[in-house]
Order: sequence, then structure tokens, then C-alpha cells
Amino acid sequence: MDLTVNRVALGDVRIAYRDSGARTAADVPVILVHGMGGDGHTWDRFARTLVQAGRRVIIPDLRGHGRSAHTDSYRFDEFGADVAKLSDHLGLTSVDLVGHSLGGYAVSCVAQERPELVRRLVIEECPLPLQSGAEELRLTRRFPTVPELWHATSSLVRHPRAVLAFDRSMTGTALEQFRKPNPEWWDRLADISAPTLVLRGGPGGMVDPEKLALMYAAIPDCTVTAFSCGHSIHRDRYREFAAAVHPFLAA
Repeated sequence: MDLTVNRVALGDVRIAYRDSGARTAADVPVILVHGMGGDGHTWDRFARTLVQAGRRVIIPDLRGHGRSAHTDSYRFDEFGADVAKLSDHLGLTSVDLVGHSLGGYAVSCVAQERPELVRRLVIEECPLPLQSGAEELRLTRRFPTVPELWHATSSLVRHPRAVLAFDRSMTGTALEQFRKPNPEWWDRLADISAPTLVLRGGPGGMVDPEKLALMYAAIPDCTVTAFSCGHSIHRDRYREFAAAVHPFLAA
């Protein structure tokens, strides 16, 4: 699979991405967004499937990951903003978004902020933010610790380059943001107009079932598919993952 590597300055950060190239002017690209601790190569197998089916595939490395630049700021909304800015840079008016873990959070932010841009949305094993301060106190013991979060994210990395490139300073910052209530994110789920497929793992997964039920109710067109594996469905249950996601994106 031949995907060209490009780098572009998006505001204050330089983002690297790979692009299979457009097949037709009417092509709706699929943007695949990785989770924390990895890079875009985690999607190589699924990208190959999509390209063989005639889809244009774009795979960014998030800020602080892979070939993209490190930065002083790693706010979750900035990861989503980078994906939206990359879409604008490429002149895209309609995209399908697939995001894993932190990447799932990023693509959900794009779908909230830019509903007209997103045709289809897939969110895989995204740890859902807290809704209120009361919930923060109630869920303290249930939320993963920094080592647990790092283990879950680094387990999807298959090659040392991603580990060496990852800016580990964001690990604590990410955990702080997941522990901080984000009622605005919850309020804006209703703004997502794209048909949405949410994938959740089984034991070892990081999706709270109670919050998932609220998310399902809030997004106007939402489907939830459960798997028996842990946090990295697209790696550990690839065939089942592809069987669920590929037809959804092809519709």
C-alpha cells in the first residue's frame, strides 16, 4: 500500500499525515485517527482494506505522536481541531471519521463542531468524559490510573518508532482531562448529525456502560456494537472490526 507522507503547519503545530490520494472528484475520504501512545501505522491493515475497496484514506499522526511535532499544549479539543484543520487544508467538504480511544474523542469533537463536514462517524473504545463534579467523586476509583492508561494505549504499538516519538508528557495531562467534568461535550452530542457507530470492548475495555447508554441516547443516529476483547478492537479482533465498520462506511 503506497501512501505518501506529507507534513503541514496547522496553526502552531506541524502535523504529519499519509494520503492515498483521491480516486474521483466525488470521493468521500476516510480519516483514520489513532489513540494515545501510538501513531497512524496502527491503521495500516484497515487502510489497505479501504484502499482496495476504492476509498481515499488519510491517516494523520496526532500532535505529539509519530512524525508530528511535539507542542506545549495537549488539550483534547486541540486534537480534534487539528483533524478539522487538516480537512480544510486538503479542501475536503465531506469526510468519514474513524477514531480509536483519544482519537475517538478527537473525531467526536469534529462531529460536534463541524457537523456539515462529517458524513459518517466511528468511535472505537473512547473513554467517555465525566459529566459533573458529583460524578467525579463517585467514579474516582473506577477510572484508570496513569499506568493503566499508558499500558492500554502503548499495547497497540507494534513498532518502536512510535514509542520513541511519543511525547510522554501528555499522559498525565490526558488523565487530568478525562477526570475533569466536561458537561459541554455531553451537551453537544445532540449536534452530531452523522450516523454514528460506537464500538465498545469487553473486559479490559475503557468505556463506562452507564455513560455509554447516555451517549447512545444523546446522539440522534447512533448504533453501539460490543466486542469481547479489550481496548484495541481493530488490532485484537480485526476481522470482526472490519466486518462491522467497512459496511457502515460503505453505506
